[in-house]
Amino acid sequence: MSTTVTDEQIQALAATAKPYSVALLQWGPERTMDGADAIELEHQRRMVSLRAEGTIAVLCPVASDTLAGVAIMTVPAQEAAEIMAGDPCVRAGMMRFEVHPCHGFPGDALPA
Repeated sequence: MSTTVTDEQIQALAATAKPYSVALLQWGPERTMDGADAIELEHQRRMVSLRAEGTIAVLCPVASDTLAGVAIMTVPAQEAAEIMAGDPCVRAGMMRFEVHPCHGFPGDALPA
């Protein structure tokens, strides 16, 4: 680490933290079921729509055989879990999910 961070800087940043939820999507046993491609396309359409609406702040598909993606959501964990339970891939058994409350800092973003 080449950047020095003071205790005051840490405290100032911590004071700006806002609540979010992180949704972890994992591939399930029905990942390759008949019709999986069409169901996954509907999942993708839904996730991108939630992103466009601002419900998902950061959407990260993951190239893995076990983890399908990560979404940072702007809603409380219970609401995020309800949203994810309605996902087409989750309903079909192609994915399962975990939702955890978390905190983030306004202005954080992925580099362009």
